[in-house]
Amino acid sequence: MTKTPRLVLVTGASRGIGRAAALHLARQGDLVIAVARSKAALEKLDDEIRAMGNEAVLVPMDLKDAKGIETLGKVIGEKFGRLDGFVANAGVLGTLGPLETCGPRSFEETIEVNLTANWRLIRALSPWLHQSAAPRAVFVTSSVAASPQAFWGPYQASKAGLEAMVTGWADETEKMALRVNIFDPGGTRTDMRAAAKPGEDPMTLPTAEAVAAELVKLVSPDETRTGARIRYRDLQTANG
Repeated sequence: MTKTPRLVLVTGASRGIGRAAALHLARQGDLVIAVARSKAALEKLDDEIRAMGNEAVLVPMDLKDAKGIETLGKVIGEKFGRLDGFVANAGVLGTLGPLETCGPRSFEETIEVNLTANWRLIRALSPWLHQSAAPRAVFVTSSVAASPQAFWGPYQASKAGLEAMVTGWADETEKMALRVNIFDPGGTRTDMRAAAKPGEDPMTLPTAEAVAAELVKLVSPDETRTGARIRYRDLQTANG
């Protein structure tokens, strides 16, 4: 009997951890809804997925587009009637530096993409997640949410807010089939990390592919935890 592919939506799917997660999911036979701003980058991702003999649904969209997120939810409902997994990976670094010199536009964009857009996605996607037999959602956070530090003000505020919101959602849905978790990748060999830590040797960091291999397990039907904050570093320590 042929296994029905799981339908998994990934935001920030055009680069870094999100791209690696989309490829990993496609490789295991899942149907990926890939969301990112760059149409060209999404098409390149699609070429790689097609080369595996699989296919993806491409959604070029800026997550600041509130109407676009609402429409995305409606289209998923009309076309598929369910959503099995949601990998909320997209994020922006915003302005790093003294908080008192951060401009309002940069601050607001960081909160909009990293926090508000995820609330909008929860609203748009949850009806279809609840139609799945084993719905799973995972939200990518950062270590600075739990341990704030100088010069990361807007970014760490957005991620701390995200963690509080998602933990609350997990508690609200604890008695349902939905499992909701938070994933902290730690330092990873990505362009965003290079922008944040320009003096760091990237070869000392795990690859996006290695991190994504652990991330996608959290949208598997085998995942039973909910409301957990899972660190990639801890998983590596546990695995020896």
